[in-house]
Amino acid sequence: MQQEAISTADLYDEFEDKLQSISLQFQNFGARESFFGPAKTIKCFEDNVLIKSTLNTPGEGQVLVVDGGGSLRFALMGDMIAQAAVDNGWAGVIINGAVRDRVEMATMDLGVKALGSNPRKTVKRGGGFSDLDIEIDAVTIRPGVMVYADADGVLVAR
Repeated sequence: MQQEAISTADLYDEFEDKLQSISLQFQNFGARESFFGPAKTIKCFEDNVLIKSTLNTPGEGQVLVVDGGGSLRFALMGDMIAQAAVDNGWAGVIINGAVRDRVEMATMDLGVKALGSNPRKTVKRGGGFSDLDIEIDAVTIRPGVMVYADADGVLVAR
């Protein structure tokens, strides 16, 4: 699923009153640097079971936004889960936390933003919640709201 490139800076200039900007300095990890779509939300901490099961379902151009509490102690997504996201039509994944397998992920047609990387895999307790309002950097992300991401950052529709 190919997306047209967007510019978050141009979007913000045109729709400033309708957008919120997440000021965290996410890094790009996927081959798709510019991506957008309706948000699917997850809140979890150092446990990626819910992320894996979600990305193994049809994404239909959605962006999975994960509030991992900002933890860099464990990677919430690696290359196998990222490949499932590609195979299932997800536009991208934004993780307030860490990823791993960054070299492999950089070749995948998927937008991936995270705070950093760590080779350590997560614990598997099956915890977390999906489809709820989450807050990252004082910005509320509601399920279904449009999310836009590129090299400049992440915008969320109000």
